[in-house]
Amino acid sequence: MIAPNQLTDPTVRAFVAAVNAGDRNAFRAVLTEGATMSDDGSDRDLTQWAEKEIWSSNGHMDIETESDDGRALVANYRNDTWGDMRTAWRFTVTGDGRISRFETGQA
Repeated sequence: MIAPNQLTDPTVRAFVAAVNAGDRNAFRAVLTEGATMSDDGSDRDLTQWAEKEIWSSNGHMDIETESDDGRALVANYRNDTWGDMRTAWRFTVTGDGRISRFETGQA
């Protein structure tokens, strides 16, 4: 496992830290206005997805590997709804260091 504070990309590091801390404000701060996301190949409403999959179900990411300069992760993701899942994450980070899009799904 890779400790979140050891992740290469500082923006992705902040995203993982926000998820694991249950910190909605830090999560929103790392995203651009109008950020988008997909889950298992289907675009989702980011706000609704985060509420269901992270905040109300105690989502948590344990990072197995990173690639693409830290912008692609494989993680053991767990929440109270689905339990443990091996997931892949890919992040698009803007020049100002915020996430404009992320994609996740089963790995």
